[in-house]
Amino acid sequence: MLEYLADGLVYKLIGIQPGTRLGDTVHFFLYDTAKIFLLLIAIIFVVAVIRSFFPPERARKLLGHRREYAGNFLAAMLGIVTPFCSCSAVPMFIGFIESGLPLGVTFSFLISSPAVNEVALVMLWGLFGWKIALLYTATGIAVAFFGGIIIGKLKLENQVEDYVYQIKMGECEIVVPTWKERIENAWGYTKDILKKVWIFVIVGIGFGALVHGYVPIDFVLKYAGPGNPFAVIVAVLLGVPLYSNAAGTIPIVQALVGKGLPMGTALAFMMSIVAISAPEIIILRNVIKPKLLAVFVGIVAVAIIIVGYLFNAIL
Repeated sequence: MLEYLADGLVYKLIGIQPGTRLGDTVHFFLYDTAKIFLLLIAIIFVVAVIRSFFPPERARKLLGHRREYAGNFLAAMLGIVTPFCSCSAVPMFIGFIESGLPLGVTFSFLISSPAVNEVALVMLWGLFGWKIALLYTATGIAVAFFGGIIIGKLKLENQVEDYVYQIKMGECEIVVPTWKERIENAWGYTKDILKKVWIFVIVGIGFGALVHGYVPIDFVLKYAGPGNPFAVIVAVLLGVPLYSNAAGTIPIVQALVGKGLPMGTALAFMMSIVAISAPEIIILRNVIKPKLLAVFVGIVAVAIIIVGYLFNAIL
């Protein structure tokens, strides 16, 4: 139905000729904007209701009884249902450290929370299908799980700034909301998320539409196509200095894939932006020392590169 409406609006009402670069660009923008916002509203609301059963206090208590391996896996899974951006996940990271959770477990959460969330899952599902969405989710969890384990084994607790251990966060009583409150809070959360990400969605889709309509296929394939064995590495190095979220990057990924960019290369680019962005690194420097920060960035970057090559090999 959305595609039918986009066809009528672009080609009949506006009068742009089908098959032209302008027509393809405008159609891509209108169709994907409508589809993505409908998906976001529906799925974020449902996930918000589910999240009402897992408040941060309960997450801290749940993780507090776990140790390595089980704690890393559970922290990575909690990152999905507590979807923060890379910067807002840092306060949760401080809370977990103060609560006495192992350092590796906290990093499993810190990696998973921005990279694997309902926005990424919904948009990947809508644009590429459920197989790609679930494969991305599984690999994101794997990166968070093994990244946290490696950091935990390195015993770098002394690389956390001293003041973090001195912060005392009192126990909070877990209040069980009614279903009416869950629905009201979920709708409020949905509106709040949309207010935060809508500009990223519009900019991302707009950029993706321009790529879809005007960027020559040969240009994309020359620098990042399957013929370049270093394409995934280049994509990750380009993504780290940038800052966005999944809502802004996935439409760009869709357009690049449509131009012939391998799926693994495109998703590695996206993961590097949302999991190890420059603002996150700056904020993290206030709570961890340079050595641990470098280890964190290095482990995640290498893991993302491996995932990118893995995706290219199996897709």
